[in-house]
Amino acid sequence: MERMSVPLLDLSAQYDPIRSAVAKAIDAVLDDQQFILGPPVERFEKEAVLACEVAHAIGVASGSDALLLALMALGVGPGDEVITTPYTFFATGGSIARLSAKAVFVDIDPATYNIAPDKIEEKITPRTKAIMPVHLFGQCADMDTILAVATRHNIPVVEDAAQAIGAIYKGRQAGSMGTFGCFSFFPSKNLGAAGDAGMVTTQDSTLAEKVRILRVHGSKPKYYHHFLGINSRLDSIQAAILSVKLPYLAEWSRLRAENARFYNEQFSGMKHVVTPYIEPHNQSIYNQYVLRVPHRDALMAHLRKRGIGCEIYYPVPLHVQPCFSDWKGKDGDFPESEKAALETIALPIYSELTKGQKIEVVEAVRNFLSSI
Repeated sequence: MERMSVPLLDLSAQYDPIRSAVAKAIDAVLDDQQFILGPPVERFEKEAVLACEVAHAIGVASGSDALLLALMALGVGPGDEVITTPYTFFATGGSIARLSAKAVFVDIDPATYNIAPDKIEEKITPRTKAIMPVHLFGQCADMDTILAVATRHNIPVVEDAAQAIGAIYKGRQAGSMGTFGCFSFFPSKNLGAAGDAGMVTTQDSTLAEKVRILRVHGSKPKYYHHFLGINSRLDSIQAAILSVKLPYLAEWSRLRAENARFYNEQFSGMKHVVTPYIEPHNQSIYNQYVLRVPHRDALMAHLRKRGIGCEIYYPVPLHVQPCFSDWKGKDGDFPESEKAALETIALPIYSELTKGQKIEVVEAVRNFLSSI
């Protein structure tokens, strides 16, 4: 029997059923010719407020900018410290470095890959300006513990929810619990735009207004600048596309969770495989489905040879990235993050996977592991 190729992500399969609705939304923007912060942006922001259960949602140009703007609104600057995890996408640390602040890293919980909450308090100093937990792979960090520490020390919390829109922690939406929530709509996300796009959420009206000002060069009214801002505006075409997609988000995430359950059942009892652990109080959106395995790189080569998409999230923890050398990180500082970087691999999990494709993935993994 001929083997079936399985991409890591198939955006065309998601797009085809909504093609006409997306085209109609784009045409409406082109007819209106209001491309920057136009009516579609205001509409999507209102929809996002309801979806994320927040008071304010501010559309910005990317998830990276969402993190940067949140820190800017909190006044983070040179000499300040932001506590976060080294096992995350680059933008988490990049947003801190761009403000000439320092990331103070805390190792991860090896089961969830999220920041270990019981290790945060010991890293707090008089220079700590924010705590930035990351809801990695679509599962929320332990927010009750993190918020309790933050409250004791009067430190704001910025949720890096770039991979977690729609994820739920004890009945609360990702991005609704901290001082700020920061989202990415990069095309590969559960809710993806047709390019870069992002959003900042908050329950605080004053902070929301500051982010709105900062995203337009810090001006209000136009040409009057009380803050040094940046140009980071969600454009109307991206907002219109996101409005079309948002009603489908819950179903897409539900199907990803179904796919994860299938994988979990198939991998159950298989030697050498550790499947994703989701805390009982959490509802993950499975932005990624990540296995922990021995001989990870050999497995990746095996899968790719068979036409099965896979990826490493993330091969180099932030504390040993060359561009962050000023932070003096070195191998051995955060052993759980370093171990995860060597042992984890993401498999296809997108909602349109067929049963045949899932079986192909499982058989390929089983075939490899039976040989070691």
